[in-house]
Amino acid sequence: MNLYLGIDFGTTGARSTVIDSQGTIHSETEYTFANNGQQQPELPSVWQNALWDSIEQIPPAIRNQVRAIAIDGTSSTVMLCNTDGIPVCEPILYNDARGAAVTERLRAIAPDNHTVLSATSSLAKLLWLQEGGHGGTAPTVFLHQADWLGFLLHGKVGISDYHNALKLGFDVATLCYPNWLIEGIAGAATPELPQVVAPGTPVGEVRAQVGDRFGFPRDCIICAGTTDSIAAFLASGVNLPGEAVTSLGSTLAVKLLSHTRVDDSRYGIYSHKLGDLWLVGGASNTGGAVLRHFFTDVELDNYSTQIDPAQESLLDYYPLLKKGDRFPINDPNLPPRLEPRPTDSVEFLHGLLESIARIEARGYQLLQELGATPLTKVYTAGGGAKNAVWSAIRKRYLKVSVLTPIHTAAAYGAALLAMRSLTD
Repeated sequence: MNLYLGIDFGTTGARSTVIDSQGTIHSETEYTFANNGQQQPELPSVWQNALWDSIEQIPPAIRNQVRAIAIDGTSSTVMLCNTDGIPVCEPILYNDARGAAVTERLRAIAPDNHTVLSATSSLAKLLWLQEGGHGGTAPTVFLHQADWLGFLLHGKVGISDYHNALKLGFDVATLCYPNWLIEGIAGAATPELPQVVAPGTPVGEVRAQVGDRFGFPRDCIICAGTTDSIAAFLASGVNLPGEAVTSLGSTLAVKLLSHTRVDDSRYGIYSHKLGDLWLVGGASNTGGAVLRHFFTDVELDNYSTQIDPAQESLLDYYPLLKKGDRFPINDPNLPPRLEPRPTDSVEFLHGLLESIARIEARGYQLLQELGATPLTKVYTAGGGAKNAVWSAIRKRYLKVSVLTPIHTAAAYGAALLAMRSLTD
């Protein structure tokens, strides 16, 4: 039997899913990061341990039938490596806004309203690393999280995909790096940019030592990956323009399938190429991480059942764990708004759920105002999809059907990407 492995690296852990050519699941594993995967010098080791452990958990009889593997990672989580693929400094996480320090240079390089014009973009982080001399004097390669994890499996340094490379400035219309980018980063400490291919492109066979360790077939193919939110979109099976997927994980990401491409950095809106269509959307720093900061999973379940989703909460929050958001307000200095806090925990949770729903609805409204295909249906992925009360609140704001697809896990979407690399 031919099987296909997808591995998802999210904000708090890694998950794997193995499927067959019919999409039937044969194995699922989960690994939680130490220290919740927060900024730390040892992050590459944390990720590598998570990768090996996620694979180790898959039964050997299943591993030796895996024909292709794809990995998704958090968008704009980046790192510098030497030419052997060894990290030379601490990675920078997806929501890290230190790139605000190079805003002036970024604006001098990039066209107006470009996707990279954000303090958290991959290019902003590259400029920050470059200006700080963090790569040293030896040659370096700039990689995204999924790029480096793929390298651990196939051994080829410097391969990326055009979903991860979008916020680096890669032009998905011409499928090349634009001149303004090449010229804008030129200098003595310029890292090598990764070669960019289509997501799911076969990159190479699994490294012999990895194949031998885990029992993968020698001809098992490692594919170019994608981002975690796009992997979740792929898992949903959505393929009609006007349909969308909201990923309610630690953060909130919205993706609307559209005939029209929309890019506007003023609001953190960007479009990914998906076949002949465009996946238009943005990602906010609000979401499940804020909820878990205040409530345990048991409390969330318990308090949610006491909320009347038809009743509007008068609490108007902008739930963030720290200042700064990317979409629908793109402002690295946007302060969290979590006051007033009522003494009743149920009332407080109601206010949080309702406020996150308002942010989601405003996001979709913006996409359509700027020319995206009108919204007809929203599927929900991520942990928030399990909360029926939250879904009912969101439906009240979105004014379209809110559904949970059969498959919601990003790892399942990555597995589909691996499967299609050999079957399409």
